[in-house]
Amino acid sequence: MQTNWHTGDWAVYRKSKIGPNPGRRAARVTASSKGENYGYVVDKFWVVEEILADGSLRLRTAKGKQHVIAPDDPNLRRPGILQRLIWGDRFRQVEASFKSSDDSMVGLAR
Repeated sequence: MQTNWHTGDWAVYRKSKIGPNPGRRAARVTASSKGENYGYVVDKFWVVEEILADGSLRLRTAKGKQHVIAPDDPNLRRPGILQRLIWGDRFRQVEASFKSSDDSMVGLAR
């Protein structure tokens, strides 16, 4: 159980999906019984935006969406060193969305 998350930490969330066309990043692809859909998982690259009072994590995506996830969710993990190197651009893109939303809020306050 990893509960020592901090604001700004990079996180990888393995999300389950179902659909007719799994993308190139899909893993653990399995066909349905009639073969019209596939079940698969996709790694999502998020950043911890806030740690809520109950210990839950508010995670932010590159497009600005927010998800509240328990810190001990088995689908949530920290990226390893190699993953940080390979996927660093994805995390930096999320961090950039933090900055751009902060900048847009400053513009609204004027």
